Amino acid sequence: MGPADYALIGVGLVAAAALFHPRLLRSGRWRATVTPLASIIGSGFLVAGPVLASLAGHLAIAAMLALCAAGYLFGSAIRHNIGHVEPELDKPGSRAIKGLERASELTLALAYFVSVAYYLHLFAAFGLRLGEVTDPVWIRAAATVVIASVGLIGGLFGLNGLERLASSAVALKLAVILGLFGALAVAAWLAIQGGTFAWSAPVPDAGLQDLRVLLGLVILVQGFETSRFLGAAYDGPMRIRTMRHAQWIATAIYLVFFLLITSHFTGSESQGAGETAIIDILRPVGMLIAPAIILAALASQLSAAVADMNGAGGLLHEVSGHRVRVRWGNVVTAAAAIAIVWTSDIYEIITWASRAFVLYYALQSVQAAWSAWRLGKRGRAALYAGAIALAVIVLVFAVPAQA
Repeated sequence: MGPADYALIGVGLVAAAALFHPRLLRSGRWRATVTPLASIIGSGFLVAGPVLASLAGHLAIAAMLALCAAGYLFGSAIRHNIGHVEPELDKPGSRAIKGLERASELTLALAYFVSVAYYLHLFAAFGLRLGEVTDPVWIRAAATVVIASVGLIGGLFGLNGLERLASSAVALKLAVILGLFGALAVAAWLAIQGGTFAWSAPVPDAGLQDLRVLLGLVILVQGFETSRFLGAAYDGPMRIRTMRHAQWIATAIYLVFFLLITSHFTGSESQGAGETAIIDILRPVGMLIAPAIILAALASQLSAAVADMNGAGGLLHEVSGHRVRVRWGNVVTAAAAIAIVWTSDIYEIITWASRAFVLYYALQSVQAAWSAWRLGKRGRAALYAGAIALAVIVLVFAVPAQA
């Protein structure tokens, strides 16, 4: 093992000791932060590097910052709605507000069903790949077992049970990520000392197709909206505050990650290289990099799926007028996800799920702009009108990176 491997182990263990501390795991504020954070830093964390390297070269960190800013804009609209629209939903009248909310919730429900299936399908595929099992039937069977297990936990223990599972998965994921940061920082320092450090990847000549792919990557920072549906456990101010914290933490992690990996870009990265392409890019850093990335991928997909199931359970609770309990909402989500795993091409449907998420952001931005205008907050209304325009542009022009 080299210095980077020792840094990965050392930093990872220190981070794990802090993140698995019982006081932190019991913290209500941390649990409310974990659900959106788990979803924001999902499998996209590993996809983003190779795709943005192919699109922007050594300016990939600027592209990632733009994506995070777009996510924060949509998150601001949802936070406004938590604070100002939610209280209106229980009042008599306000038929237009309720209709818009119902339309956005139904749109998001489908996206959540698909995202849970997608994340846990990938979780099963990564896990079975360790044993060289690639048969689609076995992957679907393993995904079914995992989805059913998560759904059972959600059905028996509700929001708290899923939050405990998400907290552990996020703690593991963040510990591995911080360990990777330690390894990459040491590798960068040694390269600087040896005079071999360079931002070598050229910036490609961006065309319309590249811009359309970049627009499609807004989905990489999706997940903050889960805070909107945790109202059964947390009040509005807590959800607003913790959603903001989750987006800050996720943005910091994405930007530090890109700052540390950009020097490893060669200019030969491919948009369609897949999730495991990051292993090939970073493999020269150390012998433990590949297993660490696989572990991060497994934890990322599990935590993101749990977070989205949490959001879906809370969403179904709201859509049903509180007649369906959150626990049963989790069971319904698991059943729908299992059906999708066995009847659909996950990679094709996830494109439509991505559009459903953006459509939800558009509808929430319409609601926020309308509310802000009625409250006399003209600047806010203009800001959320910009969010509507951005969402429409993404819906019309964005294409998936694999296209």
